[in-house]
Amino acid sequence: MPKIELDKTDRKILAVLQADGRLTNQEIAEKVNLSPSPCLRRIKRLEDAGVIRQYVALLDPDKIGLGLLAYVNVRLEKHSDAPSAGTRSPRAHFAASVDTWPEVVACYAMTGEMDFLLRVHVEDMEHFSRFMMETLLKHPAVLDVKSSFALQRIKDTTALPLV
Repeated sequence: MPKIELDKTDRKILAVLQADGRLTNQEIAEKVNLSPSPCLRRIKRLEDAGVIRQYVALLDPDKIGLGLLAYVNVRLEKHSDAPSAGTRSPRAHFAASVDTWPEVVACYAMTGEMDFLLRVHVEDMEHFSRFMMETLLKHPAVLDVKSSFALQRIKDTTALPLV
């Protein structure tokens, strides 16, 4: 999808929405010095262009019992993306599997030594161990994993820099 041109007002609207997506159009318009109608048109244009993907509630993982955050690097056995007759490539099969694992909240294909980086939220070390032993390590394409655990949250934002 082509990059959309954003002017100063678009960026202000996006910054306001990133800070609080529950504001009314009237409140957003006031914060960016527009009248409500042009503000709504701009927001609609940003939504239609896919700049604004969705509106969500951000939950505190600790308060819902998901107190352990792990980052897991995954290396697959085969790097070929060419599937054999009637089957998916190992990368495609792994990516499809990850989509079904609720513990994995983010997955990125990576450059370098490992193929994927997973962000995993679980209750505790026992839950993590179960996820690793019963799910991740049982996947046929997984060759190696390396896990790191978050000790302290220093910065955690969903807001993108609007430069």
